[in-house]
Amino acid sequence: MSRNPSEPVVKAWIRLMRAREAVLAAIEHDLKAGDGLPLAWYDVLLELTRAEGGRLRPFEIEAKTLLAQYNLSRLLDRLEKEGLVSREPCADDARGQWAVITEKGRAAQARTWKVYARAIQKHVGDRLDDKAASQLADLLGRLASENSPR
Repeated sequence: MSRNPSEPVVKAWIRLMRAREAVLAAIEHDLKAGDGLPLAWYDVLLELTRAEGGRLRPFEIEAKTLLAQYNLSRLLDRLEKEGLVSREPCADDARGQWAVITEKGRAAQARTWKVYARAIQKHVGDRLDDKAASQLADLLGRLASENSPR
């Protein structure tokens, strides 16, 4: 039988949600002010940069990011329009396609990382020493791994 969460659990949940929103908003603001890409754009380009051959299928990008498929399709359209990615047909799947990072996309990802790294340090690293950051990462890892779909 399920029981209601304790007050400390509810407090942790509320603070987790508020911290997420506050830090994301602050980082997005810094990216915009620093002429960086929006965070969702950066995330897609980062995954493409890390991928073998700089290319992934859209469902692979979806699995590696927090973007829903319907948002990802529109985002890929915008990235392609900006020349940051191109699309190529998938030889194994007549209806499928690859998203491929362009040199312009690689440059934009690298440029944005410089702004993003400073923002992460400012909004997280300057508030938590390495020990506290490690503890937080461990706790959040427990929440993520224990609640991931199986």
